[in-house]
Amino acid sequence: MTATQLNNLPQTAKLRKNTQPELGLVCITFDKKVRFRTMTRTRYLQLSLAQRESSLREIYLHNLQCLHDALTFCQENNLRLYRISSALFPLSDMEDQIGANILEAISTDLGKIGERSQALNIRMVLHPDQYVVLSSDSPEIVQTSIKILERHARTFDLLGLPRSPWSLMNIHGGKSQRSEQLVKVIANLPENIKNRLTLENDEYAYSAEEIFNVCQQAQIPMVFDAHHHICHENLDSYDHPSVAAMLSAARETWTNPEWQLVHISNGEQAFNDRKHSNLITNMPKIYKQAPWIEVEAKHKEVAINHLRSWWLVGQ
Repeated sequence: MTATQLNNLPQTAKLRKNTQPELGLVCITFDKKVRFRTMTRTRYLQLSLAQRESSLREIYLHNLQCLHDALTFCQENNLRLYRISSALFPLSDMEDQIGANILEAISTDLGKIGERSQALNIRMVLHPDQYVVLSSDSPEIVQTSIKILERHARTFDLLGLPRSPWSLMNIHGGKSQRSEQLVKVIANLPENIKNRLTLENDEYAYSAEEIFNVCQQAQIPMVFDAHHHICHENLDSYDHPSVAAMLSAARETWTNPEWQLVHISNGEQAFNDRKHSNLITNMPKIYKQAPWIEVEAKHKEVAINHLRSWWLVGQ
């Protein structure tokens, strides 16, 4: 990113001061207290209709209990941000509607989980899998992507989570150089998707600045990922001026700046390594001004506790 581009980025009002960021747990715990079950599509199709129903019901009830356990873990460890697994209810979008019908049948139990998360003031978010590509040049892929988002949005509705970026569903831009397509598709999404949707910059297709521009046009929030940014721009430090500039620019896209969410990860073998490390040992200094941070490290809560012990303590 050039100096001219940096100067042209909008500057937010005052960043947060004297408030520690909330660090978020991603999906499971390292110590195996929180583990979800799944089933492959191949295995599912080998079962009779009755077997499909009984198997999915067992998995869904198990995973619902695990979601309850995840909230308990967050409560006990003072974590106010939790990323739900995108595979929480596997195969619920099959054409036989068995999974979808089970979710409707257990909607009361789902609602109780959502009520508990709100009572505990634990923010629940989601990152759908890589198959969501709204910018694809294939109409079939776009429709499949929307179908996946509809399934997740329905789950969030059953949980009773707000239709707002507080309970966001975060995706990547997808196919490069398709910004206009991306904006157009987002504009026509159902309300229960669009009002929760956020976009994140990545290492390959969409730079932070490109995603920022898309978010401005689509009028949805941007989730800034500092590691994706340094990989995309081939930078040698999280404290490069563009990191602070993009954090500030991304905040402009949030109607409520106090809800701004960012991601952090470190390279496994080298600074610019795209694979995630076990712990976070290198943080952007400016991230102490971020309200909410998802910690994308392999050792999960161990990485969070490590950050708390050396990074936050220095505030």
